[in-house]
Amino acid sequence: MQLTNRLQFKNLQGDLFGGLTAAIVALPLALAFGVASGAGAIAGLYGAVFTGFFAALFGGTPSQVSGPTGPMTVVMATVFTKLVAENPDSGMAMAFTAVMLSGLFQILFGVLRLGQFITLMPYTVISGFMSGIGVIIVALQLAPLLGYPAQSSVVAGLQQLPEVVANPHPVAAGLGLLTLAIVFGWSSRLAKLVPSPLVALIVCTALSVLLFPNSDVARIGEIPQGFPQLQWPQLSLAQTKAVVGYGLMLATLGAIDSLLTSLVADNITRTRHDSEQELVGQGIGNLLSGLFGGLPGAGATMRTVINVQAGGRTPLSGMIHALVLLSIVLWAGDITAQIPHAVLAGILIKVGIKIIDWSFLWRVCQVSMRAALVTYGVLLLTVFVDLITAVVVGAFVANMLTIHRLTSIQVEQVRAITHPDDDPKVVLSAAERELMYRYSGRIVLVQMSGPMSYGAARTIAYHMGRTYDVLILDLSDVPLMGVTASLT
Repeated sequence: MQLTNRLQFKNLQGDLFGGLTAAIVALPLALAFGVASGAGAIAGLYGAVFTGFFAALFGGTPSQVSGPTGPMTVVMATVFTKLVAENPDSGMAMAFTAVMLSGLFQILFGVLRLGQFITLMPYTVISGFMSGIGVIIVALQLAPLLGYPAQSSVVAGLQQLPEVVANPHPVAAGLGLLTLAIVFGWSSRLAKLVPSPLVALIVCTALSVLLFPNSDVARIGEIPQGFPQLQWPQLSLAQTKAVVGYGLMLATLGAIDSLLTSLVADNITRTRHDSEQELVGQGIGNLLSGLFGGLPGAGATMRTVINVQAGGRTPLSGMIHALVLLSIVLWAGDITAQIPHAVLAGILIKVGIKIIDWSFLWRVCQVSMRAALVTYGVLLLTVFVDLITAVVVGAFVANMLTIHRLTSIQVEQVRAITHPDDDPKVVLSAAERELMYRYSGRIVLVQMSGPMSYGAARTIAYHMGRTYDVLILDLSDVPLMGVTASLT
């Protein structure tokens, strides 16, 4: 594992244009994710700067652009809400401590070479979880779209929805709906030149300032300019378990998100990423982001694709994208202060809708009802219960169903004979044939092949043991047997 990503200057022009284009796309998203998380727009910008720069510098995917993403933002919103409610004075600092811990966990994942295992998460779980994240984003942003404050949970947001729809804030609702019209109606041809979120941000903000300067529509407000202050880790003994758990959740989600984006980058650039190096880079980025009060980040698929399409090919493009955003933090805070929350909500609603895995949600019922059960179960748990519970329960159920299916296949392939002439493919010695003749009907010989799972061993022992006096296992073609299976 090398210390930094492979820095090259042979594609400097392409990397400059790619990084600038990615920054233009990232700006409205970073602001929106910061507001949606509850930490403020500046936290989204800090997260985009630190994760974007250091994940590119130390990561393992040359063209990847990192920053705050929808899934990471939803988790952070939960972390902020719970920790600040329980610890009003130090809850925010503890939340950023969880971000730092997530970075340390990701570095550990990379050093231990766990990237290959993280990507083995069943797709049914990933699809249900990501779709649930999309539903949460849409549900929580409907109120800000119409001029009301965002609620802390989906249930509260849905309960508030009738009042919000019946009595919308006229200016905010108009700006929000115009934002939706722009981001959904902007043609793909024009999007290659100017991304729709940026167009919506500029047009709607300008209209709000020019036409409604005295309106009470909610805006981002003053953004601190200059370099951020350090957020020293704070961890109370009572909250240690919760903060570490949140850190591990952020680390795992960020790792999955980043490595999936790395695969997308590989496909469009015809290169191969280094999973372990990428995890180390993401970890360093998140560690520093949390230290300076920024949101956690991950590889961002849309920003990465746009970077590549604009000419970005090396880590310089991701670093340039971060430096452009840093210049905005240092010198353009007054401009971003006028952005209405309703405009950011409209941008986020499109992000949420795109995160939902519509194609798989439609096809999964036609493929397998068990897979559909896992996918929709994880989706509902994500939306209405808890993000960690959704992933843990989903992964457990999916793996149990897989083990059950593999057990059934193994049992079906077993050859069992009680008489020497039952199966000509089973080769017996003279002594074995004599014993089989003598005790025909009382002794059973079971010949297995392939790895033996605990489920297969238990099923065979249970059914055969009740019928026959003696059970003989031929394991000459079994290359692997688990400890539990051997003790069955």
